[in-house]
Amino acid sequence: MSKILIRGAKVLGGEPQDVLIDGETIAEVGTGLSADGAQVVEAGGKILLPGLVDLHTHLREPGREDSETVLTGTKAAAVGGFTAVHAMANTFPVADTAGVVEQVWRLGKESGYCDVQPIGAVTVGLEGKKLAELGAMHESAAGVRVFSDDGKCVDDAVIMRRALEYVKAFDGVVAQHAQEPRLTEGAQMNEGIVSAELGLGGWPAVAEESIIARDVLLAAHVGSRVHICHLSTAGSVEIVRWAKSKGWNVTAEVTPHHLLLTDELVRSYNPVYKVNPPLRTEADVLALREALADGTIDCVATDHAPHPHEDKDCEWGAAAMGMVGLETALSVVQHTMVDSGLLDWAGVADRMSFRPAHIGRLEGHGRPVSVGEPANLTLLDSAYRGEVDPAGFASRSRNTPYEGRELPGRVTHTFLRGRATVVDGKLA
Repeated sequence: MSKILIRGAKVLGGEPQDVLIDGETIAEVGTGLSADGAQVVEAGGKILLPGLVDLHTHLREPGREDSETVLTGTKAAAVGGFTAVHAMANTFPVADTAGVVEQVWRLGKESGYCDVQPIGAVTVGLEGKKLAELGAMHESAAGVRVFSDDGKCVDDAVIMRRALEYVKAFDGVVAQHAQEPRLTEGAQMNEGIVSAELGLGGWPAVAEESIIARDVLLAAHVGSRVHICHLSTAGSVEIVRWAKSKGWNVTAEVTPHHLLLTDELVRSYNPVYKVNPPLRTEADVLALREALADGTIDCVATDHAPHPHEDKDCEWGAAAMGMVGLETALSVVQHTMVDSGLLDWAGVADRMSFRPAHIGRLEGHGRPVSVGEPANLTLLDSAYRGEVDPAGFASRSRNTPYEGRELPGRVTHTFLRGRATVVDGKLA
């Protein structure tokens, strides 16, 4: 294996240091390092972070390869600075058996651009009626620890309780898509002033908050772990904050788009802004940012949801919900959290690497940038400013809400166990 010397990088935003990679691990960290025959990367004050970990990615394979594949999705992840992603279960067929999760896991191994950890479905076919093969998926080669019916809510309290009890046996976690289905029938956007003015079906905050309240109580009752997917309202923040104050084992994520965009954008009727949960109000956005800063929200997760052109290039009511996010996530977090002074780069490493890896119990990721650790690393040019151009995306889909918007930061290098997957901003 070759040696790589990263020279003059600001490790977690600190003072410039050199980092020597030897094979798959970090061999030295210091100043004035040298190594015979090493490939030198002149970092010039760029930010060096541990490889990012996404707890919430839709890779679409098997079944919807027209929108994304494991290969194209992991390429997009690498370009965004990710070295590991958790692949959601709403594929065709659904990842509700050991066979399907192993297929996704092996496709990730073959891609080589980042590690893919499959998420297993909570219920058979995502239908919410019968528990899926949770134990078999955990014991499979994929070693599943996170289970979610994302895209659908596990709305039956008895099924949710049983799932929480089951995964407790192997320190698993249920990741809940919090959406009371009867409160969101026909919903098209956030319920509020804008929905009333546009005449679009409203998606009330209480549809999310009521499920979160129920599930933190259930998790406390059975002594298990629950994770809240794509939390989006100020009220949800308060429920999670309360649950954590009780010492309950509750974690939560927020997406980049919910940290930046608001329901005012829906006035354009551009379906690129149609997403589940919907874009909320400016007050919600500010509450989410503060909660991510103070640790109430544990991590940022992309909810990368690729769709083919025809599923978004249509009238609002017929359009699919979701946005791609892997390639822009770090830039949005820099813009909303770092440049605003709410988080430093060590905080970004915590929210986008350390904590998501810990929640998913993912070994080898979310580790310190120190000697002996796996060389899963991301190098970011934080001084860069540029417009988002989806034509250059590695993802198979282009449904980004940031097209033409100027965002800061660009990942120049990504290293997966010492091997460069991205060099000078391009796939290796």
